[in-house]
Amino acid sequence: MDINLKKRYDALKSKVVTRAGKFANLIEFIENNTAWLTAPASTRFHLCREDGLLEHSVNVAETLICLKNTLYPHIDDESCVIVALLHDLGKAGTSGGALYQKNEPTERQRYAGYGPTYPYRYNTDLTYLSVPVRSLYLALPHITLTEEETQAIVYHDGQYVDDNRSVAKNECPLTLLLQYADNWCGFVVEDFKESAY
Repeated sequence: MDINLKKRYDALKSKVVTRAGKFANLIEFIENNTAWLTAPASTRFHLCREDGLLEHSVNVAETLICLKNTLYPHIDDESCVIVALLHDLGKAGTSGGALYQKNEPTERQRYAGYGPTYPYRYNTDLTYLSVPVRSLYLALPHITLTEEETQAIVYHDGQYVDDNRSVAKNECPLTLLLQYADNWCGFVVEDFKESAY
């Protein structure tokens, strides 16, 4: 892991104070039993490379804290760090394997001397769970979340997911801020056009 990324990650983890023990247990679990530290953030777009998920999560946490400080300072840093680091945790997979696996070229691509079309593919051996549901599946045995934190994690993709229509106009401020921080990082900070395969 890049030293600068590690420093940023450690600084964010230190902001979790009230639930420090449970959060530390969760972090230890995901660092040792999932691909949390090595997974890409996507199969072919933003931060589609090793440790991209961690970098994306750190970017989102830092952006979320900036946004809430400006727009809605009533939310504490601890909640921001928890939801931002956990919003895409499901992409790390489980102890049964990473959700995103390195892709191999097809036989035809190999024959022609080409690499795979996309660098990563979904691991179809894992039971299907959406990324937010898998995130909760991994986190909840280790840490208690508020209703607002749960809503933010589940609906962080906002209007980009049809299933999220049920929360439309009922989003709490934390959910709205997480949606914007996630989009800002994915489309501006990490600019998927430059990191596309």
